[in-house]
Amino acid sequence: MNYADRIEAAQIERGNPCLIGLDPHLDLLPEEFAVARDPSAPRSERARAVEQFLLGIIELAAGRVPAVKPQSAFFERLGADGALAWERVVAEARRAGLLVIGDVKRSDIASTARAYGQAFLEDAGESCCDAITVNPYLGADSIEPLIEVCDRNGAGLYVLVRTSNPGSGLFQNHGDPPLTQLVASEVERWGESLRGECGLSSIGAVVGATHPEELGQLRQQLSHTPLLIPGYGAQGAGATETLGGFLPGGRGALVNSSRGILYAWRKPENDGLHWKDASLAAIEKMIAEFRQALGTL
Repeated sequence: MNYADRIEAAQIERGNPCLIGLDPHLDLLPEEFAVARDPSAPRSERARAVEQFLLGIIELAAGRVPAVKPQSAFFERLGADGALAWERVVAEARRAGLLVIGDVKRSDIASTARAYGQAFLEDAGESCCDAITVNPYLGADSIEPLIEVCDRNGAGLYVLVRTSNPGSGLFQNHGDPPLTQLVASEVERWGESLRGECGLSSIGAVVGATHPEELGQLRQQLSHTPLLIPGYGAQGAGATETLGGFLPGGRGALVNSSRGILYAWRKPENDGLHWKDASLAAIEKMIAEFRQALGTL
């Protein structure tokens, strides 16, 4: 089944566009997982602690949100043991009925790009992701092999277009028209052959909520492209800043929250709460906020 159709169905079923980023910052984990940040501990124990923490988050997310987004760098720093933890986390999320967007941001020449796509979207068995994030700045020949993998496997891509980090404008806003707009045009074109019954493509775009005016402009340009919107929560944007990224009826976008969900136990208002209770409250608050905001569209 086409990825765009699957994510659309999942959003309708859950009634919200919330995406939970699984970014296991070792220094922020609850105390019961403190071994993860102990450099003297066996790497296998550290990776297992990361895995167990994220399995707890997946348990909370299941049945509540459409998807999760594990960030590969936090697993890769733990080497082979981290890679095994990644596979277990992805597999468990999929068993729990969540779609998995692998935040890997890969890019390379055509043959290597193809291998990246096969690694994350085709050859990993039950640990395959449903979609991955990719960097387009090597050009079309770095993306087209990934599109071929998606076509074979009903998978998706989210191409970096306008990212939420403070320094993103250095290159992304360069030129006339800005580089961002050129990339967006290509993303819309790349996705033409992978449009689903819902009218959207399996080739999506990453556009940050920290640039709300550009978000709205790019949504007009990316009329058949699902968006992944970072920047909500810990990066400063609220639900209203994301509304320009949605299509009528609240369709066509996922909004990510990572630290605001995973580390809600660290907030002063959650002092004394178990980390799971704090994360669950944060998930439910995000869902309620978006249901209210999207009700205005």
